[in-house]
Amino acid sequence: MDRPGAVAALRASVAGFATEYLPGATSWCVALSGGPDSLALAAAAAAALPTTALIVDHGLQPGSGEVAETARRQAHDLGCVDARVLRVRVGTDGGPEAAARAARYAALDAARADAPVLLAHTLDDQAETVLLGLGRGSGARSIAGMRACDPPWYRPLLGVRRGVTHEACAELGLTPWDDPHNHDPRFTRVRLRTEVLPLLEDVLGGGVAEALARTAAALREDTDALDYWAALALEDTDVGDTVAVTALATLPTAVRRRVIRGWLLRGGAANLTDKQIRAVDALVTAWHGQGGVAVGSDLRQQRLFAARRDGRLTMYTQPV
Repeated sequence: MDRPGAVAALRASVAGFATEYLPGATSWCVALSGGPDSLALAAAAAAALPTTALIVDHGLQPGSGEVAETARRQAHDLGCVDARVLRVRVGTDGGPEAAARAARYAALDAARADAPVLLAHTLDDQAETVLLGLGRGSGARSIAGMRACDPPWYRPLLGVRRGVTHEACAELGLTPWDDPHNHDPRFTRVRLRTEVLPLLEDVLGGGVAEALARTAAALREDTDALDYWAALALEDTDVGDTVAVTALATLPTAVRRRVIRGWLLRGGAANLTDKQIRAVDALVTAWHGQGGVAVGSDLRQQRLFAARRDGRLTMYTQPV
């Protein structure tokens, strides 16, 4: 039997995804950049449900307005019931990639009108994300990659190779936008895509991207289970503004650190790193009188610390 065309395969993937994750949806949005992945997703989505294309113009490249307008016209041609260009101002916090991502997600969230938003991340993107997490040593949560379902964000193409979206665009006669940033070796993800993954595929005999995606899925299952047990432990433990060290010390390491993370987040910490959580954990398991651990800033922009006092973990603030 002949293999179905790329467009048919994508439509089947999106329809199956909707049945599993969004059975009650009557409409949805697609985050559309104009590139091949998001164009192919918009085409498949529009064939399944009334679809609104949301096109974010970051204004970071010459001609970005024309790129956005072209994407808007293509969305209408593909059958989207609406297509809107969202112009954003990108800040500087966390570097250019992080700032652009923050501005993009904020704009999409504001424009979606309570509808789910489909994102065009593919299996290849997931493999790159796993490698980035490995390189940063940021723990299982990072290596577990992106979630297929992370309301209001949904990723129906995480099991689809990037080549399929390119084939779909060719079948549909579309000319996707080729973002020059996707070829700029200054970006780590670009070098992973163009240098590291091809080398791994060659050395290991192929199938590396799929193997990394499977690893992410398995780790996600394990992480979800540990998070569930940690949530139960957090509720069962005498946790308030402070928490008894003895209540934490008997927990398995993976659960204890998740309880600590949950307690810190409840106390106002944000953007916690694995290094910070391990340092707070050391206040429980390797106590030798060390001082407080910086865990971010609170809503008043004061520096937030976790410390051990009189056998309990506590949090306190200091002016920045």
